Amino acid sequence: MPQRTKAGGRQALTHLPRNPGMALDLDWVLGTRTNAPAIQRRCASLPARRSVKKDYQAAWLLKAVSLIDLTTLAGDDTADRVRRLCAKARQPIAADVLDTLGMTGLTTAAVCVYHDMIAPAVAALDGSGIPVAAVSTGFPAGLSPWHLRLQEIRESVAAGAAEIDIVISRRHVLSGNWQALYDEMRAMREACGDAHIKAILATGELGTLDNVARASLICMMAGADFIKTSTGKESVNATLPVSLVMIRQIRDYFDRTGIHVGYKPAGGISKAKDALTYLSLLREELGTRWLQPDLFRFGASSLLGDIERQLDHHVTGAYSAAHRHALA
Repeated sequence: MPQRTKAGGRQALTHLPRNPGMALDLDWVLGTRTNAPAIQRRCASLPARRSVKKDYQAAWLLKAVSLIDLTTLAGDDTADRVRRLCAKARQPIAADVLDTLGMTGLTTAAVCVYHDMIAPAVAALDGSGIPVAAVSTGFPAGLSPWHLRLQEIRESVAAGAAEIDIVISRRHVLSGNWQALYDEMRAMREACGDAHIKAILATGELGTLDNVARASLICMMAGADFIKTSTGKESVNATLPVSLVMIRQIRDYFDRTGIHVGYKPAGGISKAKDALTYLSLLREELGTRWLQPDLFRFGASSLLGDIERQLDHHVTGAYSAAHRHALA
């Protein structure tokens, strides 16, 4: 069941078959409703009801590491910074800690960068089996000319990106132009070729949970392999209520089509305890099959530093200084 195979002495990620999508079903989309008070109650109770301790917590945190898209999306990114980040992706947790925990071959799920940083990332990850993901389509606003958005996807794939994180046009959702959103997503998927595509909904800018649910369905119908909460640049990024809505649309899509679609919360997840809460939610709503890197990712970087500190504490009994766990 785990979607990893040996490559270069480490665990190389392989993907499920692409989501082929389906014809736009507006009856399904417009019939989708959310119950905001019930969603809020469910999410408010989850952190208190679901907690793991000691060895179980360490095991879940190691799982979380394997699901991280280690990311740098800064205007001052350099090739050297990306190379350091890739070294961290190859060895995300100190070797002595992993030895104590009896863990080998642990890497992050991917490294995510801007288009200009794909080449140094691909070179730095050569032989590791860790894929490079690239943000595209005028990230984060998605307002560059349409033909340039498609060309950016093609050029990132040609440069070596195995995964493309695109941003949808929020105006299509806010105006209820579901056909335009479907057509846009379909064209972006085709531009990706063999690369897998993650559709970023920018949920903090969609207005309502109903809009989040409908946009999730549209993107899956159009062939998205993952749906993702946020760019990380909005004022509101990943939240548990939004995650619950999106996860339930993934479940509904799977129940009706038999097609697996992945989920990626991004932005605002920086603490190990938050990662455990998201993993608990995913397991309860979708089951353990979704707790694999071909179906779940954390869009985060600072999260890894806190997980390192928690694992260090588990092994040594003392918290280490944050500066000992720099990412790049």
